[in-house]
Amino acid sequence: MSSITVTLAMAAVLALCASAQAATIEIQNRDKPGLGFNDPTPATPVGGNNGRTLGEQRMNVYKYVAGIWEKALDSSVKITVSAGWEALDCNASGAVLGSAMPYNVWYDFPGAPVAGTWYPQALANKISGRSLTDYYGQQDDGSGYGNVDILTQFNINLGASGCLTGTPFYLGLDGQAGSQIDFATTLLHELGHGMGFSLLTTNASNGARFMTIPSIWESFMYDNTLGKTWLDMEDWERSFSAVNPLQLAWTGSNAVNGVPQVLSFAKLPALQVSGSGAATVAGTKQLGEAEFGPPLSPQPVSGAIVRIVDQVNGTGLACTPLSAANAALAAGKIALIDRGNCAFTVKVKNLQLAGAKAVLVADNVVAPISGMAGSDASITIPSVRVLKADGDAIKAALLNRVRGKPAPELLASLAASVTGQYAGTDSSGRPLLYTPAAFSAGSSVSHWDTSLTPSVLMEPFMTQGLSTLLAPPKDLTLPLLKDLGW
Repeated sequence: MSSITVTLAMAAVLALCASAQAATIEIQNRDKPGLGFNDPTPATPVGGNNGRTLGEQRMNVYKYVAGIWEKALDSSVKITVSAGWEALDCNASGAVLGSAMPYNVWYDFPGAPVAGTWYPQALANKISGRSLTDYYGQQDDGSGYGNVDILTQFNINLGASGCLTGTPFYLGLDGQAGSQIDFATTLLHELGHGMGFSLLTTNASNGARFMTIPSIWESFMYDNTLGKTWLDMEDWERSFSAVNPLQLAWTGSNAVNGVPQVLSFAKLPALQVSGSGAATVAGTKQLGEAEFGPPLSPQPVSGAIVRIVDQVNGTGLACTPLSAANAALAAGKIALIDRGNCAFTVKVKNLQLAGAKAVLVADNVVAPISGMAGSDASITIPSVRVLKADGDAIKAALLNRVRGKPAPELLASLAASVTGQYAGTDSSGRPLLYTPAAFSAGSSVSHWDTSLTPSVLMEPFMTQGLSTLLAPPKDLTLPLLKDLGW
């Protein structure tokens, strides 16, 4: 199951999708009389939606989005979707807009491309060329959903007091949602999860598999730190990978080949870590450049990393001139310090005065990478910002130094990239999946990472400028689904 969440400032924009492929989607309305799709509240036509009641307008959007998916997919088996409106989690500043999941999963069905692997029902039906629930004679399990392929639900309270107050779903078909939440884009996203854009049966938080069987999703996820696909990992490795920021890449050829058409290309700065103590931190790290001091160049600045510790609680803030011991440690080295308590320029200037050749500022919160603001013409050494996860990992690797044991050596090389990289990909050009350091149930692993630029449909948060075109040059949703077997 997967969900999509927004804040008050988020909105979506709609565009047209066209494809020569074909599928049939049947919508089953499970709402009770007077509620959801059956709400009789009078409504004024809006944005090409000519429904005269709130319920009719909701269903018109659903039919419109189902039509987009019908054109994008190729299946001879009808896809049945159960649709309803329910009270989902929300408060005054944020809300779960909706969620969707495949209602059944299958393995070793007739025609299954990979043995011993879970597939979502709609995809399994497409591959086998038949309704598997009918083929195996399965009966209704008492839920009332029959042989439904996808189960969807949307927040009936959105826009009401205490639930993103005053920010309801926009029910137009023209993408002009303004400050409202575009229902068409939200639904397009959720149906993507129902079609299989999801980890499915594997628990990302602990890495455990349902019935010990992997899902088809796992074979396309490669962790650059561990050097393995999820298919080849132990449970603990999968749980580690799910919270390993910017290291889990999608390897499917359709999505990878679509990257140059969809994502922006830029020459990005890079931090390379190596050395005798670098087993857990070696490799290229993401970094943010400073607005002050000399810019990075293709000629790297290299040296040993030292951790500055000048506070009782173990942090190295460098907000005051360094002690003699810290200054001796920093001289001629690349110093690692912590963000917080004073301006970036103050920290870097204190390290420069102590003789450091460069500075790494470790973030103190889990957040996407960003640069460092400030201005000081007297700063002559380069400085960069690194993710909290990378800073913590480097500190851990240097821990023996703090404990007085033989110190491992970590080397850093800072340089402006001469080759460049597509935004939201790894060094091999493979798009990254969402693996924040703080695990997010329903979001982690089963979405594209938020670093993809421009934003695409299947990210965990709604952003502006989204298109309903599911394939390149606008999006990578359909290529990923094709990797799975669509």
